[in-house]
Amino acid sequence: MSPYVLARPLLFAIDPERAHDLTLGSIDALAASGALRVAAGCRVDDPVELLGLRFANRIGLAAGLDKNAAHVDALAQMGFGFIEVGTVTPKPQPGNPKPRMFRLPEANALINRMGFNNLGLDAYVANVQRRRSDVTLGLNIGKNAATPIERATDDYLEGLRRTWPHADYVTVNISSPNTKNLRQLQGGDELTAMLAALGAERAKLGRATKREVPMLVKIAPDLDEAQVEAIARVLVEQAVDGVIATNTTVARDAVKGLRHGEEAGGLSGAPVLESSNRVIRALRQLLPPGYPIIGVGGVMSGADARTKLEAGADLVQLYTGLIYRGPALVGECARATRGFVRN
Repeated sequence: MSPYVLARPLLFAIDPERAHDLTLGSIDALAASGALRVAAGCRVDDPVELLGLRFANRIGLAAGLDKNAAHVDALAQMGFGFIEVGTVTPKPQPGNPKPRMFRLPEANALINRMGFNNLGLDAYVANVQRRRSDVTLGLNIGKNAATPIERATDDYLEGLRRTWPHADYVTVNISSPNTKNLRQLQGGDELTAMLAALGAERAKLGRATKREVPMLVKIAPDLDEAQVEAIARVLVEQAVDGVIATNTTVARDAVKGLRHGEEAGGLSGAPVLESSNRVIRALRQLLPPGYPIIGVGGVMSGADARTKLEAGADLVQLYTGLIYRGPALVGECARATRGFVRN
């Protein structure tokens, strides 16, 4: 029996957000002692070349677990092929009022309405600069809650400028349901305007730094066919390097009647698996051959990770599954996807 299986009942007995903070502190301590590497097992060596980058294996950590990039070195010991940290906003913000995270264990799910709580770009960038691990690192940027949606591009431009020198790739998060009106940026006209501005800024940064940094966009699972088609078209038109599908869902059919099932926020975990895969399948059909897709949502096992690749993803990210399964899930998923070849 793994140490996490023994620890989980204790963690689940306390408030989810407090358990989250305690877990991150424990990960740091276990990493420092070397015990985390033992608990996670050897990292699966299954290198993948994508986005002009090398990923040690296909399994990554999704944004949201380490919002301030304060635990990258410790998390890297869990065997991930890549790690994404954030979402960071230009200015520090506390996020939404507590309580704002809820477990739904009967559904292997979480609901959160954290609201991009983070320490801001200054602290975030300082933490990234202190890291020692060479794990491939994605930096996820968003907008402050106080920034009017009409000025959202200003926040993303600042995030891009500040993270560019330190990121292996940058993710533009326009799909959290917990920042008012954020998802309307996924609309065709809004998305085109914002990505055009970011594209112009990328060109300037590339010339100034002699460095190219891939940019991806993270989208929601709650999109109909026409919306996915419009997004795919804009991604190609604006020369965005890749897409992350998907964020959490606002749908509640899968958790109807469960305790906390009607809480506001984004639902993650097992109930999101198929809606996420639906969007991935649609994107794979709509986007040019070889266009990079990172699949995330509902991965609770190695078999789930493989379904993401079969749906059309190139890489897979985890978050909620770690809360229910612990560090062993990383290696299980990496082994299940090792050597995958799309037919």
